[in-house]
Amino acid sequence: MLKLHYAPDNASLIIRLVLEELGAPYETVLVDRGSNAQQSPAYLRVNPMGTIPALETPHGVVFETAAILLWLVDRAGRLAPAVDSPDRGAFLSWMMVASNGLQTDLRQHFYAERFTTGSVAEYRRIVAERLRGHLDRYEALLGEGHAWFGAENPTALDYYVATPLRWFALYLQGETWFDLCHWPRLRTLAKRIETRPAMQAAIAAEGLGETPLSNPSPANPPEGVAL
Repeated sequence: MLKLHYAPDNASLIIRLVLEELGAPYETVLVDRGSNAQQSPAYLRVNPMGTIPALETPHGVVFETAAILLWLVDRAGRLAPAVDSPDRGAFLSWMMVASNGLQTDLRQHFYAERFTTGSVAEYRRIVAERLRGHLDRYEALLGEGHAWFGAENPTALDYYVATPLRWFALYLQGETWFDLCHWPRLRTLAKRIETRPAMQAAIAAEGLGETPLSNPSPANPPEGVAL
């Protein structure tokens, strides 16, 4: 049995969605962000980075969102190009952009005061430029007709890119530039993912509302914060 250490409406949501899409049996363990439990000695023994998510497996703990996703899809043989597929390299590249670019820059925007000793507003402006660039690049990629991104059957990359769109809308405080309508292909992807049984299960589990990606509302109960 897999065991997902999670907090509602955190990056662990991406893992929950892929677990549901795969139909993989799993248990959840709540990490109480309110009490900073991710930095507790007990949790650090699970994930020494003190971040959420972490996935306990029969072969040990896997942490970092991209690593967990790749571990899952490679063992399932689904939701990603096969390791010997000509598409594998491009898929992995864009997965790493989601991890090291999109997800990282969102975190730096949310918690800008942790990453700069100068003006927080100016730092957020700089990061916002990078975030717009990520959205533009994924929007363009969706127009290229790849089977591994934006096709009828979702992949791990679809979930990795679509899920953070809710956090763009909810948590980019003071930003007026974000409107998902400016990226129509991403908006279509978000709406498609919302109809998946995996998302319906996550909505029920984490109180995400009826349109958690295309027109999100705060999670209810409001436990945890994005990333």
